[in-house]
Amino acid sequence: MDHVAVLALFDRDMREGARPFGLDSVVERVGGVVRHVGPEKGWNGVLWSDLSETDADAAIAEQVRHFTSLGLEFEWKLYAHDRPVDLGRRLRAAGFTAEPEETLMIVEVGELDLDVRPPQGIELRPVNDAAGVDLVADVHEQAFGSDSSRLRHLLLTQLAEEPDTVVAVVALADDVPVSSARMELIPGTRFAGLWGGGTVEAWRGRGIYRALVAHRARIAADRGYRYLQVDASDDSRPILERLGFAPLTTTTPYVHPVARR
Repeated sequence: MDHVAVLALFDRDMREGARPFGLDSVVERVGGVVRHVGPEKGWNGVLWSDLSETDADAAIAEQVRHFTSLGLEFEWKLYAHDRPVDLGRRLRAAGFTAEPEETLMIVEVGELDLDVRPPQGIELRPVNDAAGVDLVADVHEQAFGSDSSRLRHLLLTQLAEEPDTVVAVVALADDVPVSSARMELIPGTRFAGLWGGGTVEAWRGRGIYRALVAHRARIAADRGYRYLQVDASDDSRPILERLGFAPLTTTTPYVHPVARR
């Protein structure tokens, strides 16, 4: 895999050419910025930018004004190769807070071992209704220790409005949810995104995460997607590297809180 070429393709398809995440969202291109605007419980933020030292501060201020006028918290998704090189510093100066850095990892689906099955006693169950979403949200809260209301809204909306754009799965041990994950499928692109892979602490290290990756990869292959993409945490990066994923760059979410108008 040509890392430079694939990263450029990712930037073009998934960032600069981004599609709305749902029917209640829009993608807007304003100057050198591509932003995603959705409902309060959806994802709002900047996906891509093409800025210089002379126009970056003005572009940042414009985005703060825009999302403030809507009463929305938003995220500026900054990649290590974005310019100018001090864009992160400029975002912090404008009131953004940096969240933990992640690694953008990509693999060609054809390079993965797709013949990976779940460990003994683990059932992988597709999620296609509200009851299944509840199981995914329950695992999310246990695995990550964070509120799942945004995830719940996202999945329910996707399953109701655009079910072909999402694949969600929960791993059960004797009908108890112990792991879950989802995959975003963007029509017209070559990338399927793996998101939310999390396992409750007592069940980690047993191969469930790897089985969930293979499960989603088989579906992506069947639907004609060439690449799998992950924003990997420090915990999942070693597992993904062993599976064949390559680190291409890093990405840091810079979050701006809801500001008073």
